[in-house]
Amino acid sequence: MTTAVLALLTLTACGTETGAGGGGGSSVDTALPVTGVKWNVDSLTVNGKQAKAPAGAHVEIDAKGRASGNFGCNQFGADVTVKGDSITVGAGQSTEIGCEKELQNFETALSRAFAGELKAKLAGDKLTLTTQQGDTIALTSKPEKPEKPAQLIGPEWAVDSLLDGGTASSLPADVLGKAQLTFGKDGTVRGNLGCNNVSGKATVDGSTITFGTLATTRRMCPGPVMETERALHHVLEGKATYKIDGHTLSLTAADGKGLGATAIEAEPRPKK
Repeated sequence: MTTAVLALLTLTACGTETGAGGGGGSSVDTALPVTGVKWNVDSLTVNGKQAKAPAGAHVEIDAKGRASGNFGCNQFGADVTVKGDSITVGAGQSTEIGCEKELQNFETALSRAFAGELKAKLAGDKLTLTTQQGDTIALTSKPEKPEKPAQLIGPEWAVDSLLDGGTASSLPADVLGKAQLTFGKDGTVRGNLGCNNVSGKATVDGSTITFGTLATTRRMCPGPVMETERALHHVLEGKATYKIDGHTLSLTAADGKGLGATAIEAEPRPKK
């Protein structure tokens, strides 16, 4: 796991879950009408430097005093207290999926800012949260422009996580960036599981993919790499269900084991 992910988990306390997670909640003062609204993060300003938030970064506070959302890559949950113009964020939980460096840096900064006592200023559909250090999180309740979802067939899917029920964990560093899958129009799948190349049949029927026996190369790699490869190969045995959310693919076997991947669209060809 990367140092950045460990730093993020330290900042958001211990625990791993897929989203809002459990927690008894805290308290909500309805004088500040911020609950029950999906607040999309527009930008983060730290030490006077503003950074635009990645698509998907958001937070929502329910009536029981529970905040849930996404830092841009990883999901989180935390208990909050809303009183007057103050929102106090307690320790929370976060998933631990490895992200690209730039995205990870934003997540770490946002997790630092969305903590402790924050002063809230509400103006129409815009909400500004200010930390005790003077850093600010700018949010809006306007719906984001829907992102056109990626298609299963066509793009290269970069495998970046292993799924186990409701838990997601990033791939080892030696595998991340190497494992990938591509589904063809001819009903095939090909790619790499971090060490060996694979290819075979993949029949899509609704949200189900039925994999035939996969042909693989026979290269031997270090133990952790082979262990991860076996886990990925397991997901591609028999039937699995798939779901695409934006440019993110989740593929889950019958026993709840699965993998997560991100679509890498082919670069457009230059015009002649």
